[in-house]
Amino acid sequence: MDVLIIGAGPAGLSASIELASEGIQVGVVDEYPKPGGRLLGQLYEEKKNSWWDGQKEAEKLTQQAEALGVHFYIGVSVHHMTYHGERWYVHTSNGTFSAKALLIATGATERSLPVPGWTLPGVMTIGAAQVMTNVHHVRPGQRGAILGLNALSFAIARELTLCGIDIEGFYVAPPHPLSMEESNPKAIFERLLQMAHLAPSPLLRLGGIFAKRSNVIKHYAFQWYPSKGMSVFKIPVHVKQCITEITGENEVQAIKVCRLTANGDILPHSERIVDVDFVCIAGGLSPLNELIALTPCPVQHVDALGGFIPDHFEDMSTPVRDLYVAGNCTGIESAKVAKAQGTVAGRAILKHSFSHSMDDSLSSAMHEVREQRKNALLQFHHGIEQAREEFYKQMEAKKQHQKERLDEPV
Repeated sequence: MDVLIIGAGPAGLSASIELASEGIQVGVVDEYPKPGGRLLGQLYEEKKNSWWDGQKEAEKLTQQAEALGVHFYIGVSVHHMTYHGERWYVHTSNGTFSAKALLIATGATERSLPVPGWTLPGVMTIGAAQVMTNVHHVRPGQRGAILGLNALSFAIARELTLCGIDIEGFYVAPPHPLSMEESNPKAIFERLLQMAHLAPSPLLRLGGIFAKRSNVIKHYAFQWYPSKGMSVFKIPVHVKQCITEITGENEVQAIKVCRLTANGDILPHSERIVDVDFVCIAGGLSPLNELIALTPCPVQHVDALGGFIPDHFEDMSTPVRDLYVAGNCTGIESAKVAKAQGTVAGRAILKHSFSHSMDDSLSSAMHEVREQRKNALLQFHHGIEQAREEFYKQMEAKKQHQKERLDEPV
């Protein structure tokens, strides 16, 4: 084949369509039983009476790709890759694939938050609850609690309530070295202010606007935040309470909850027991880049993009010959951004690896990524636009420096 894509999520699917429409032979490998990636679990209201149905989007993209002759290798795991003789060799559970160019679009992985009792049946990541509910149509339980307050937990909690599942409340993580800001009420409150525009209540949206503009208002808003929490989607948001333990004999039966000081210390004698039969842990998302580590491509840590990401340029090419990346493995953003990045990657592959004339269409595709980022309903981390801009400037500076060194006389 000409191009192998690892990952059949929004980025991988859109890239495959772009390439196959130009006559390129494309194969797509994914370890999940069906194409779609994180699209498969998504169902949310973008605007009033306007819904984003990830499963329908995944089906549409898959049908487009198949109609263009893209070959899918589903339920296949990748365990090694090498580059020699101007081709990539990717070793999988279904044999070895060879391709001139390789696109890694492996998406993201969920972070967990440590809490005593988290190995009990009935404890799961919030993404697992989303897949159970939206993909397999199985209820994770009757009444649950969510550990972790972030964009991901709020989005999926809304989906769970639409399925008739009772969520008792959102809670902060207990103090732990691995929890970091997830157990800091002040840091969490600051993060919630960045999402205030998504609040269902006009009062909450207005309050968030004023609090973001004034440190004095922000200070008093935090001090006066109700100890019983404020409700979002009729779910109490407990910024000043944490789950200290998940309890039960052979399955989840209850959680122990304690109040917190402003700095995240547990208040003595504040424990209470709350009956639940499942707990969702929402520690956020990190770029999934284990396969990048099998290549010579460097990685670097960028907080605003969710963790370690591969060195890459805005056109999704990397410093490694015929190696490209796209989607959440390059930083945590929305599925629409990932899809747009896939289009960019497809056009970059056509330009750099197959010498197609793509300058204008590649520039327009990169512009579309910036527009999708700017208009994204959810921003998983504060400062994503600025972080992207600075990252790509840094990459271009590296590229120019290397070029100047090569041009120096010996």
